[in-house]
Amino acid sequence: MFNLSRKSREALTDMMLAGPATLAMGMLIFIPVIIVAFLSFTDYQMGAKTLRWVGVDNYATLISDPIGRRAIVNTLLYVAIVVPFSIALSLLVAIGLHGMADWSPSFSKALRAAYFLPVAATLVAMALAWQMLLHPSIGLINMALIHVGLPAPAWFSDRGLVMYTLALIGIWQSVGYNMVLFLAGLAVIPQHLYDAAEVDGAVTVWDRFWTVTWPMLGPTTLFVAVITATNAFRVFETVATLTRGGPAFASDTLVYALYREGFVYFKVSYASAITIVFFVFVCTLTIVQYRVLQKRVHYT
Repeated sequence: MFNLSRKSREALTDMMLAGPATLAMGMLIFIPVIIVAFLSFTDYQMGAKTLRWVGVDNYATLISDPIGRRAIVNTLLYVAIVVPFSIALSLLVAIGLHGMADWSPSFSKALRAAYFLPVAATLVAMALAWQMLLHPSIGLINMALIHVGLPAPAWFSDRGLVMYTLALIGIWQSVGYNMVLFLAGLAVIPQHLYDAAEVDGAVTVWDRFWTVTWPMLGPTTLFVAVITATNAFRVFETVATLTRGGPAFASDTLVYALYREGFVYFKVSYASAITIVFFVFVCTLTIVQYRVLQKRVHYT
């Protein structure tokens, strides 16, 4: 019906294939981000019929307010603890389960399911389980500490301890998912590389790890680091369930502050500023991780 050139037909085909997804991304991601960025420079509150341009006042408030600074510091502290420890622990677990599969496949599969349970289970339910385990008087952990003569801390009430407690739960939560990714990476490492490394003198487990395993896991490690950092930055469920930002905002984080300011106090403009700061932090960390780790990645 239409006499179109080959290039025009290819362009039309590309538009038909990619157009719906591009339109959906624009409507669901890019346009909302633009709206949020605009609202962050206003004084808009939910339900208001008017708004006023206030420039960077919301950002200045976030930086100058002790509660806002506390949310930023707590988020960065949480990320700094969860990301390296969860990656290291999940890699150690994956290597152990990968080697165990050779002599006890059934036991290895059972342990994989156990480690993956926190990922499959509802996080709110798991948070409540941790709340019972870490209860200051009837929790099993404190009872065990008292039994051996050690002090029983107030895990969620101590202002200096609460963020470390939440970070411990975050590590426990992320190990299972990262373990699966590392197991997938270990499964595709060719055996002949280990044989060649052994011929070259890498006879110990440590030598084989540094000469073969760790370099070949470069792409997997890059992906795990980015995913873990992103999930750590948006920590919300454990804070909302266990501490609600307390005591005295000692466990307040950016995402929980966003929720509180936007959906409890209805300060949409201030919550939008928190959202943009959160977005900048995540993008910056992702770019830094990519640029640093990409140089060490070896693709097969």
